[in-house]
Amino acid sequence: MSVGTGQLLEFDHSYARELPGLSVPWTAAPVPAPALLALNEALAAELGLDAEALRAPAGVALLVGSGLPDGAQPVAQAYAGHQFGAYVPRLGDGRALLLGELVDRGGRRRDLHLKGSGRTPFARGGDGKAAVGPMLREYVTGEAMHALGIPTTRALAVVATGEQVVRESLLPGAVLARVAASHLRVGTFQYAAAASEPALVRDLADHAIARHFPDVAGAERPYLEFYRRVVDAQASLVARWMLVGFVHGVMNTDNTTISGETIDYGPCAFMDAFDPATVFSSIDHRGRYAYANQPGIAQWNLARLGETLVPLIDEDTDTAVEAATEVVTAFVERYEAYWASGMAAKLGLETPDTPLVQDLLALLHAQRVDFTRSFRALSAHLRGGDVRPLFAEPDAFDAWVARWEALLPPDRGAVAAAMDRVNPVYVPRNHLVEEAVAAATAGDTAPFHRLVDAVASPFDERPGLERYAEPAPAGCGPHVTYCGT
Repeated sequence: MSVGTGQLLEFDHSYARELPGLSVPWTAAPVPAPALLALNEALAAELGLDAEALRAPAGVALLVGSGLPDGAQPVAQAYAGHQFGAYVPRLGDGRALLLGELVDRGGRRRDLHLKGSGRTPFARGGDGKAAVGPMLREYVTGEAMHALGIPTTRALAVVATGEQVVRESLLPGAVLARVAASHLRVGTFQYAAAASEPALVRDLADHAIARHFPDVAGAERPYLEFYRRVVDAQASLVARWMLVGFVHGVMNTDNTTISGETIDYGPCAFMDAFDPATVFSSIDHRGRYAYANQPGIAQWNLARLGETLVPLIDEDTDTAVEAATEVVTAFVERYEAYWASGMAAKLGLETPDTPLVQDLLALLHAQRVDFTRSFRALSAHLRGGDVRPLFAEPDAFDAWVARWEALLPPDRGAVAAAMDRVNPVYVPRNHLVEEAVAAATAGDTAPFHRLVDAVASPFDERPGLERYAEPAPAGCGPHVTYCGT
């Protein structure tokens, strides 16, 4: 039920209450002149919140962590993590706060979390602030992922702070209000496992099971089954990334969620021309988190989760290690099944055909064909359109098309329609994201809102949005993204 400004939010605090060793009570830094830049009214409705009340001064203040309801217990969460393969024992929310948990209209528990809300005890020398551009990038990318059917955290709002943030230059500051199924990470388990309290990992696992996989509690080996569920959730998630050409850019263990949601849109982007070696992050010099490496990195991260669960899986360490190894090894099979079935749908096939897919991807790579446009062009081809102009050397593509068409069901119109339901026209093209955030940084949010509108309905081609379906113009150069800190 919607509530007014008198009691705009009703928080619970199960994380802080049940796991006091994994957070620090903290409050957001004062914001001199909060001004709402973007409000996700659809998400607000899901949460049972009154969008008009959120736009009011009291609502905007709440979205930056001020004027919280009585009894609110904001905390900075603790976690560890492997960052680019190097273990860091104490990371945590250096510039973020978990305000609390809401129960949405569907009865689901959701975190409301701030980013850019000031220094915390985990800040590690940072200023705790965020700039407008990276926060709007997270908003638009999260909404695009949601519209594509990919599990993700989502932005409820971005609020300008009225102060300047010092980066390479002075930039306008902002706070992001983010909603997630939870903010439990592999790194949360790593932090708990390194603590001096042996029961903390068990308490954390019980909390995670109750939150995300409640049916697992009654399993014969609940912690092993919990691990299996997390592995499966991540296999499904990363397969979906790969199917739309998404590169996360910073797949550290602290950015690997237990829920299977995508989190932390820093140096992320969608590919234009297909290239398995695509890297967007300015600091990923060796390509650890390149597009093609994402499945393997996800499995590596999940192995780190398994290490923390060994004492819970079985009293005998050897038995526990063997069981956990079997589960994480199965990631490959689970990922490949999700990816193959997804690719079959993208190509309108009734059954997966991995060699056919691999040959298409090799063609796209060799001839630098745009990943997103190529699949929409295939359904257009079934309606009589000409896809050959996408290829510099179309003869090899003609041979592939003949193999593909021989495998399709006879009703080509139905096949094309089914393909269009899973192959987007619009993704957040990198040059358009940069254009939108640059304009917003200069005070004009109109391009940002137009981009959000385009990617919020990614499968429906609409007149007037042609530029949102096009790759970057020639000469734009390699796209580089930054973590936004």
